[in-house]
Amino acid sequence: MNSRTAVDSEGSWFEPEHLTELRRRLPIPYLDIVPVRTDVDGSVEEIGLLLRASGAGRIVRAIVSGRVLVHESIREAIARHIDKDLGPMAMPRIPVSPVPFTVAEYFPTPGVSPFHDPRQHAISMAYVVPIDGETAPQEDALELTWFGIDELLAQSSPLEDMEGGRDLLVRRALAHVGAV
Repeated sequence: MNSRTAVDSEGSWFEPEHLTELRRRLPIPYLDIVPVRTDVDGSVEEIGLLLRASGAGRIVRAIVSGRVLVHESIREAIARHIDKDLGPMAMPRIPVSPVPFTVAEYFPTPGVSPFHDPRQHAISMAYVVPIDGETAPQEDALELTWFGIDELLAQSSPLEDMEGGRDLLVRRALAHVGAV
């Protein structure tokens, strides 16, 4: 019998087969992070979108996202995912007490909500996080591109290349920061 748990080894998660089983049975807590560049007054000028391969083998635009680990604060999880996707020199401005601008509920069944994740039912807290440092895509991120607000709201927008409703999250982030 394996008595190892996520709490037993710092920073780890569950074995892949155990995680697959949990995803079928429980909603999983996630974070969605919209990285932004601001001007000196704090107004959002650009949104950073990643380019990565989707589970279906397509190349898609994405935002920073991922699970919250056991014994990890939300603030720590935000910092970890930004570091993982944008690099160690990103220098995010994470508030002491982060409050999400919205909550997205991803369902494995399409059409239940605007958000879809075929792997699981996930509940994701979404944050807008200003990035002050140098960014370089890491791990499975192929590229990071900073888009101006007008470019994202144009007729043919990079938001069309997003999956699972994440384009809606970016639009909600833009509305939240008063960019639209």
